[in-house]
Amino acid sequence: MSPTTREGSLSTPARVAGGSRLPAVLRSPTLQGFVFTAPLLLLFAAFVAYPMLSGLYAATDPDSYRAIFGDPVFRQTVWNTVWYVVVAVNVKLVLALLLSGILDYPFLSIRVLAALFLIPWAIPALPGILSFRWMLNSQWGIFNHLLTKLGFESVPWLAQHDTALGFVIIFHIWKYLPFWTIIFLAGRRAIPTELYEAAAIDGGGLVQNFFSITFPLLKSLYLICTLLSMVFTLGDFTVPWLLTGGAPGDTTHVLATLAYRYTFAMGRLEWGLSTFAVALPVTLLFIGMLMRWVKI
Repeated sequence: MSPTTREGSLSTPARVAGGSRLPAVLRSPTLQGFVFTAPLLLLFAAFVAYPMLSGLYAATDPDSYRAIFGDPVFRQTVWNTVWYVVVAVNVKLVLALLLSGILDYPFLSIRVLAALFLIPWAIPALPGILSFRWMLNSQWGIFNHLLTKLGFESVPWLAQHDTALGFVIIFHIWKYLPFWTIIFLAGRRAIPTELYEAAAIDGGGLVQNFFSITFPLLKSLYLICTLLSMVFTLGDFTVPWLLTGGAPGDTTHVLATLAYRYTFAMGRLEWGLSTFAVALPVTLLFIGMLMRWVKI
């Protein structure tokens, strides 16, 4: 018998015997999968599940809700959040849908315009917000400089509620409009060109094609983007906090920034968690509608 045959004849029984020493429970694919995923489950429990459950438990204190609902700043913040979400989401998505039609033209100038159009979304939020604050400065900002050159009085843009909250909404739209425009542009390019060719033969114009072909085929995408944008905007902290910080006089807070104020500026953790808990049902409603719409 050759060495190769002898080695093979010895290794096979040994391998079978070694495998048979393990109990059937330890050879279960379910148990082996659990062993491999146990470190990830422990990390998830330590850094996600435990903080979330602790926060929900701390937010069950009824005194916290009585305190925040009795706070006039909280009541103003709720209206600010409603205005912020409703105006920013709808204006942003309507403009994105319309601008995607312009960027769909196959011209070199349009491609250059598309590259420039992506700059607000590509740059970090902090430099953009600092630039906005500089332009809105009541003493040396470019907006007031132009107003004084035209003979008008300067306006304290960030020192009054209406204009401060308005520019928070404007910056949010300016920052995230390119992202949603690219999504709608991809949706437009998935529409078969034969539909537009047939409409052209029937004498359909640009507006008629939009309402009879483009929008009906993009309706589902538009609704999904609306729900996603509502979830993102409702939890937006960066833009309102860095642009106004709640000023003037804590009148431009949204729920995300007010929870930060309660927790870190006032040291009332339970108030901050209760503020998040107030927004949680609305967020879960949007997420549930989104999951049902896309059939997850």
